[in-house]
Amino acid sequence: MSFPLASFFRQWAQMRRFNALPATARTIVFYAEDASSWAHFEPIIEQLTGSLGREVCYLTSSSADPILDDTNQKIRAFYIGDGAVRTSLFLCLRAGVLVTTMPDLETLHLKRSRLRPVHYVYVFHSLVSTHMVYRKGAFDHYDTILCSGPHHVREIRETERCYGLNPRRLIEHGYGRLDTILELNNGNGRSEVALERQKTQVLVAPSWGRQGLLEASGLRLAGILLDAGYGVVVRPHPMTRRKWPEVIRELEDRFSNHPAFALETDVASCESLGQADIMISDWSGAALEFAFGYERPVLFVDLPRKVNNPDYGDIGCHPLEVTIRAEIGEVVSPQDLNRVPEKIERLGADRRAFADRIRQVRQRTVYNVGSSGAVGAAAIMGIADKVTSQKGTG
Repeated sequence: MSFPLASFFRQWAQMRRFNALPATARTIVFYAEDASSWAHFEPIIEQLTGSLGREVCYLTSSSADPILDDTNQKIRAFYIGDGAVRTSLFLCLRAGVLVTTMPDLETLHLKRSRLRPVHYVYVFHSLVSTHMVYRKGAFDHYDTILCSGPHHVREIRETERCYGLNPRRLIEHGYGRLDTILELNNGNGRSEVALERQKTQVLVAPSWGRQGLLEASGLRLAGILLDAGYGVVVRPHPMTRRKWPEVIRELEDRFSNHPAFALETDVASCESLGQADIMISDWSGAALEFAFGYERPVLFVDLPRKVNNPDYGDIGCHPLEVTIRAEIGEVVSPQDLNRVPEKIERLGADRRAFADRIRQVRQRTVYNVGSSGAVGAAAIMGIADKVTSQKGTG
């Protein structure tokens, strides 16, 4: 039996096992596109299965998702792949609530259930705005959206007004990955040990695309940073590794033997973020996580905006990732990369004052800092109880 066929039968068996559960066990269902989704679900699920005592189902498209080996008796995990089995399961889903970080429901290949009136809940996996980086209509078919900050509420309400959409239920939720980072740091940014370290550590963590930072200028930037005496970690976006592997090979060929250079491919890890003094990025949502989670500055290379919705100008809201850059760091032109060391030194001159400023920006940008898990879990439990009392899951 070939491996793809064996994997298909495994997925099919998992789907049948999920569908065979009693309706009460399918009240709250999470769907993960990949293993990294757990970072955004974890604070919510910990509250649901902990203090709230609820059981949940967890559908994942990753055969290597650690959740499949989790010992929490209140989490039932199922591997459903990303092909025909997943498509079939979504079309025939019988559940009370489906919670996911996946945009574009109904507008691309995954559809709402045709069998049951499932309540669909979206959880953001990035702090960036809803109308420029995401495709048009990416959130139109969700019933409830757990918003990370006031910008999400403004943008979604303006989108509804602009296109005459029915209003969704919007929850002032927060951002679970940020809370996890802050908890790992005991609620603070950097440690005193990191503050006193001699060699400045620079993390290059951009978005991806033909005009992305690594794709366009990765070799040159890494060379400038190493020549300036910095420690350099390059953290490519997974899509860069998938679509432009030659970019990664060139970086490895050029710098792998340099003692101050490292390439990090595990984007789920927080190790390089915690050790970095500054991040260099372009339009990556990871830049906001870094600034707010570690209270350290970001140097943005001003490459063309990442636009997946050419009609984003219809929505009368400036994207957060555009307006916030000068508040959490500085912007440098791609033609001025030689000035990057100068800007790094300026940004690092008064780190504590910068951390105070970032905390103020974070407080007005993100809801429920430090407690989003409890807020999200309470909202999902309330929706699930209401849905199942009215309709059942079948």
